[in-house]
Amino acid sequence: MKSVFKTLAIVLTLAFTAVSCSSDNDDNNSGGGSKDVKYEVTGNYTGQLDVTYIEAGGGALNEDINALPWTKEFTSTSTGAGVNVSGNGGKKDETVTAKIYVGGKVVKELTAKANNDGIIVVVPGSYVFGM
Repeated sequence: MKSVFKTLAIVLTLAFTAVSCSSDNDDNNSGGGSKDVKYEVTGNYTGQLDVTYIEAGGGALNEDINALPWTKEFTSTSTGAGVNVSGNGGKKDETVTAKIYVGGKVVKELTAKANNDGIIVVVPGSYVFGM
């Protein structure tokens, strides 16, 4: 079951990265060069969580989340950012919020609730850096 969630998270991350666009014209970290990225996962979910995210060079990485809150910060040289969270073993209606910050500003955010089986999937999508 855990490998199914990891595979789903990776596929969703890659799909959103391939088809998403951003109409934001922020001056904060816009244009060429590197971007300051922060991923943040918070909530009251008590089950096992996995996170898949686009790392500094543009590849997808998967990690277990051992405790909430969880954060990952780096300077990206790729074209965008994306994060997905999935979990099982929680309780109905427990929540997880996933956020993407670029240049210190929240650019994507989504909160999800666990279903009757304690399964949760949070896919706020991806963010393509402005050119």
